[in-house]
Amino acid sequence: MTGYVLRRIIATIPVLFVVSLLVFGLMRLSPGDPARLIAGMEAEEWQVDAIRESLGLNRPLPIQLGIWFKNILRGDLGVSIVSKHDVLGLILQWLTPTVTLAVLTVLFSLIMALPLGVIAAWKANSWIDRTIMVFASLGFSIPVFWLGFMLIWLFAIKLDLFPAAGYIAPTEDFLGFFYRMALPVFATGVIFMALITRMTRATVLETLREDYVRTARAKGLAENVVLIRHALRNAALPIITVVGLGFAGLLGGLVVTEQVFAIPGLGRLLVNSIVARDFPVIQAMVLVISIVYVFMNLVIDITYAYFDPRVRY
Repeated sequence: MTGYVLRRIIATIPVLFVVSLLVFGLMRLSPGDPARLIAGMEAEEWQVDAIRESLGLNRPLPIQLGIWFKNILRGDLGVSIVSKHDVLGLILQWLTPTVTLAVLTVLFSLIMALPLGVIAAWKANSWIDRTIMVFASLGFSIPVFWLGFMLIWLFAIKLDLFPAAGYIAPTEDFLGFFYRMALPVFATGVIFMALITRMTRATVLETLREDYVRTARAKGLAENVVLIRHALRNAALPIITVVGLGFAGLLGGLVVTEQVFAIPGLGRLLVNSIVARDFPVIQAMVLVISIVYVFMNLVIDITYAYFDPRVRY
């Protein structure tokens, strides 16, 4: 197991190198002059040249690439043009709300989706299965922004049960943190829950048709033991893939939820940076989101080895 984990970690090093190279190339070789876009079309040429020099865009591409990799290894992602703050510190400052929202969304989705998916597979082609799948299809089809506004209208404005927007750190007010995160987590979790429910139902249903499941039932094992220990565990690999990649997608894809509920997370930071043409922050955000995907793929590979011994052999 240790050797497998070490091999997977070592294999991520060239992947991270290629990811960094692609981010550099996409930002540098995209159409248009970043310095001109940052300065605006009405700016004087000397202002554009000053921005180009401050970002190092006036140097040859190989030199820019060398500086880029050297800064990444040092943890230096540049300085924000708008706020003049260190970009890495800025991202870490806005990271906590996004991570907490993503973690709570995944936990809520798993708690709801796994039992629903297993029950739907167990009662396949029954009214229970059809009902669960109808709600899963509806949940997957509802736009996040529409559901978010409807939740705010009903629970915040009409019933006055939850705050409409805002964020409180769990270190400041633990109960207030969950109180304010309830609506954003539900709005985002409905779609994620629907996806996991459909995946769980499909994989568990396929596993229930295997010979070893029929053998377990023939030995007289309880149905819950057959479903959890034999069916769900052996069907876990596709579910783990969906959950892992979905979590990585949430870290970079909570833009709508954070805008609707006024949560100061990475999504809002990315939108604000694009609007303000903050080139260093945009570049760093693309790199961070890409690294998160690479890291989550590593976690998924390691988790595979835990659930399926054949993987590590």
